Amino acid sequence: MAQQKRTVIFSGTVQGVGFRYTACRTAALYKVAGYVRNLSDGGVECVIEGDSGEIQAFLNELNQKFRDYIRDVKEQISPSTDQYKSFDVQF
Repeated sequence: MAQQKRTVIFSGTVQGVGFRYTACRTAALYKVAGYVRNLSDGGVECVIEGDSGEIQAFLNELNQKFRDYIRDVKEQISPSTDQYKSFDVQF
């Protein structure tokens, strides 16, 4: 499958529930790289690069784990920049 970059904004009750650290642990199970960070508006931003199938599997698992906390998800897909080598929390 094609390499891509996805920028995903999660909204709802997604801060203060372990979202970022769970995202990092979950990302370690997939061949993805990027970061997750809290936004000032209460949302969480995930930037993920990798194979589109791996990204989708990662996002499916994250959505499943936080299904009771996520109210809305906005995604933007763009070409991979290959700038990330790991998946981390950014502050």
